[in-house]
Amino acid sequence: MLITEKIMEELKSPKKMERPYLVGIDGLSGAGKTTITETITKELTAEGYKVVVIHIDDLIVEQAKRYSTGHPEWYEYYYLQWDALDIKENLFEAVHQKLDQLHLKYYDKERDQRYWKDINLAQCNIILIEGIFLQRIEWSAFFDCMIYLDCPKEMRYERVLLRDTYIGDMNERLKKYERRYWMGEDYYVKERNPIQNSDMVVKSQ
Repeated sequence: MLITEKIMEELKSPKKMERPYLVGIDGLSGAGKTTITETITKELTAEGYKVVVIHIDDLIVEQAKRYSTGHPEWYEYYYLQWDALDIKENLFEAVHQKLDQLHLKYYDKERDQRYWKDINLAQCNIILIEGIFLQRIEWSAFFDCMIYLDCPKEMRYERVLLRDTYIGDMNERLKKYERRYWMGEDYYVKERNPIQNSDMVVKSQ
């Protein structure tokens, strides 16, 4: 895959980092981020690299902090779904400080609670961080390489509406995406211009 080749090319450059190479796999909902991340991980592992994968959606906060807060739902999604400063400190700054272990708060959906999880970075060459809004202002400067998956809106919309049956019937899914997720995504695109600011844009289908 072209993305994997680009990452390996960067890793073979003369610069010496002495920490894992941070790669972001960014894109809006339904763009295919998880699938491509799995493929890249397999290809890099086959080449002998030790890869750690972190899904940003695993690091969201409890429901009470992101629902019924008095803010518009798109605002809750973009600004409150994650503790952006906590992730900045315990993930991004920790990697740049060359720590051998990350100490992150993961979300348990069944219990609606967060718990601490340690991630060993010993011998790690590459950290793949997959998720939406990766180029938000708190995090963007920490990445060594940012990949953006650009997928047609109609295709993304169809995927998420068929996928997210936990929300309710098709009408309930549509209404929630219209008032929460898609408005948050539109805000992100307008504020951060992720396509223009990425190192590599991949047309996904």
